[in-house]
Amino acid sequence: MCLITFAYNQHPEYPFIMVANRDEFYARPTLNMDYWKDHNDILAGIDLEQHGTWLGINKAGKFTAVTNFREGGNKDTGLKSRGHLTRHFLTQEISAEAYLEELQTSGSQFGGYNLLLGDDSGLYYGSNKGAESRRLQPGVYALSNAHLDTRWPKVLQAKQHLQALLRSGLSIDTLARVLSSTQAAEDRDLPDTGISYEREKQLSSCFINIEGYGTRATTVLLQDTEGVIQLVEFRFDQSGKSGQQHFTLTTPLIG
Repeated sequence: MCLITFAYNQHPEYPFIMVANRDEFYARPTLNMDYWKDHNDILAGIDLEQHGTWLGINKAGKFTAVTNFREGGNKDTGLKSRGHLTRHFLTQEISAEAYLEELQTSGSQFGGYNLLLGDDSGLYYGSNKGAESRRLQPGVYALSNAHLDTRWPKVLQAKQHLQALLRSGLSIDTLARVLSSTQAAEDRDLPDTGISYEREKQLSSCFINIEGYGTRATTVLLQDTEGVIQLVEFRFDQSGKSGQQHFTLTTPLIG
């Protein structure tokens, strides 16, 4: 994933609400979100290049999502794919807290990452780029390719849009538009992550669509107070929307 915003215990009907954009090369082979054939309790997409995932849940109530930590000039040569972080959490019997402790020693084996983990004990954030791993308190958050809640323009915009929906009423359709803006950030507000000005500008919008690369999917997750989750994946190709899938399942409450 490249942009995620979520509300944790901020709504009377939905204690966990999340909207996430996955930005990737259009040519990178991918399986759409579905139940995995080898682990039929897991609902997630699959990156066919590295066989991990960017976001997923399972029927035990475990949730996870990962974003790259952007560092221009760092090619992560020889490091493990970040998609294995999420895959391991979903497939193994390990708690979110214990997994973050494990990654204190093994996290350096992976490219720079931000990791969200959730289970019935809480919602957690971790990174191998200097941020302290922690259990999150109730609130509204956003995450891109720097530490949680770094004040990039699209991170601030994502949070503001989700907060507005929490006040005015929300649905799957309105949530799907939270991260739909293609407006690039003003030059004065651009982050400096070690890439070119042109690339920084292209990647500064919530929704990206440039030659060969862009937002491949917007995922919306709504979990109600009974543990019923609605999970919808809206998919996009170079020319626009290419399809969607809607899943409903019941799990223990995340957090």
